[in-house]
Amino acid sequence: MSGYAPGGVVDAHHHVWDLTVRDQPWITGPRLTTLRRSFSLDDLRADLRGTPVTATVVVQTVTAPEETPELLALAHAHPLVRGVVGWIDLMDPAVADRLAALRELPGGERLVAVRHQVQEEPDPEWLLRPAVLRGLRAVAAAGLAYDLVILSHQLPAATRAAALVPELPFVLDHLAKPPLRSGDLTPWSRDLTAFAALPHTTAKLSGLITEADPTTWTPAALAPATDTALRLFGPHRLMYGSDWPVCRLTTDYRTTLSTARTLTADLSAGEHHSVFTATATRVYGLAP
Repeated sequence: MSGYAPGGVVDAHHHVWDLTVRDQPWITGPRLTTLRRSFSLDDLRADLRGTPVTATVVVQTVTAPEETPELLALAHAHPLVRGVVGWIDLMDPAVADRLAALRELPGGERLVAVRHQVQEEPDPEWLLRPAVLRGLRAVAAAGLAYDLVILSHQLPAATRAAALVPELPFVLDHLAKPPLRSGDLTPWSRDLTAFAALPHTTAKLSGLITEADPTTWTPAALAPATDTALRLFGPHRLMYGSDWPVCRLTTDYRTTLSTARTLTADLSAGEHHSVFTATATRVYGLAP
C-alpha cells in the first residue's frame, strides 16, 4: 500500500460512538459522566478546528462485531479517517476468513489493525493462549498490525506474545498505562524495556493525560513516562494519539496536542515528523 505523506499531523488514536446505536458499558461511575453521551466525527472535527491534524486513525471501543463495519463505513465516507483499528475474535478459528470479509466491505481497505480489550481480561496471560496466538498469526498473515490495550502488569505477557509472533507489528496503546498517580514507574519501566527491545514493536504517546491526577497534572507530570518511551523506542517507533474524546475528561483537544508537542520539544525536525506523522503512516500503511 502506498504511504500517506501529509503536511500535517496524524492523530493515530481516537474513538467515536453513538449511544443510540450501542451502549458503551465501560462508561460507568461519576468520573466518566462527561463521556456518557454520543461523540461523532463532526464533534471531532469541531475540536480539530485550527489544529494541524489532517488525518486520523479511529479505534474500536467495544467487543462487538458490528462496530468494525460501522467504523469502516465511516472511513469510506470521510477522507479524514485514514485508518481503522477494528475488533475481531482472535480465538475464532476462522479469523482469516473474518478479516477477508471485513476487507470486502465499503472502507475495507482502511482496515489497518485489530485490537481486543486485553486490559479487561482477568487472565494476565490471556495473550499467550494458543488460540489467541493462532489468531495473532492470522492477523499478521493478513498484513495488519495489532494494537495492544493493556495495563502495566500485563506487559510481560505482551512481550512474550510479541516474541512468539515476530512477523506481526505490535502497537502499544497508551504506553500500557503507566502508574503516573502513584509515581512508582520502576516496574513499568523495567517491563517496557523488554517490550521495546523487540524490533517489531511500536508505541503511542496517547492516554497519559488521563492516567495522571486530573486536578494537578502538568506536562512535567507526564515527562517521566514520555522520556522513558523516547529513550526506549526512539522517535521513529513512537506515534502521537489524542485518545479523543477520553482526553476530554482532563482537558480539551488543543491542550492534549500542545502537551504532546511540549513533551517532544527537544526533538529534531525529522524526529518530530516521525512522532506526529511518519511512524503512524509507516506502521499502519495509511492510504492517501
